[in-house]
Amino acid sequence: MIEAVCDYAKAAGYRTGENPAAWRGNLAHLLPKQRKLTSGHFAAMPYAEVGSFVQALREYQHKSVAAYALELLILTGVRSNEVLGARWAEVDIVNALWVIPKERMKTGKEHRVPLSPSAMRVVNAMAAVKQSDCVFPSPMRDGPLSHIVLQKVMAKLGVDFTVHGFRSSLRDWAGDETAFPREVCEGVLAHVVGGVEGAYRRSDALEKRRALLGAWANYIQGGMGKANVIPMISMSR
Repeated sequence: MIEAVCDYAKAAGYRTGENPAAWRGNLAHLLPKQRKLTSGHFAAMPYAEVGSFVQALREYQHKSVAAYALELLILTGVRSNEVLGARWAEVDIVNALWVIPKERMKTGKEHRVPLSPSAMRVVNAMAAVKQSDCVFPSPMRDGPLSHIVLQKVMAKLGVDFTVHGFRSSLRDWAGDETAFPREVCEGVLAHVVGGVEGAYRRSDALEKRRALLGAWANYIQGGMGKANVIPMISMSR
């Protein structure tokens, strides 16, 4: 970082001479070899535990809009910012489809999210108390919920996993327990398929992804051990 700053200063005319922080041919001979940085993995809940967690989540939903947002995230495999930024203009209730515009996607590409009956339960519950263009409005301020509220819900329920980890839970289940093709599993998570395969791929396999997410919702429901109860909503976190 210091090397980059000194290079910038030289290019901008603030200093002259060689870069004293240069690594190659300079500090590399004096200091220990640099360790390669590795990215850690998000702590993911084992998929066998997701059903019981969603059951607890539903029992908490009368207290929390964020709990509804978290369930939709789990059921659809989207990222936190995508679910928190959801707008009613993106949701087609009649066709059970949520279209996230490219401006809100990490990949920069529009992502069509098929909504299972369980996901539609969440959408319909929020539609019943609709008060703004946000699907999950903040009860504390105008606009959507903040990013910290999803993890707070997990903490309140005594769960020591990350919100982002639910994407891994879904992917692990799809890989271990189903025969859905790899490209369908990756498509659910809006992962970009690279190489020649990605260059020639034009369709987003919407109905195949609908089948996968429907099976995921059924798997979760089967692990809940009780009926699909719809609690009354209180617009507070």
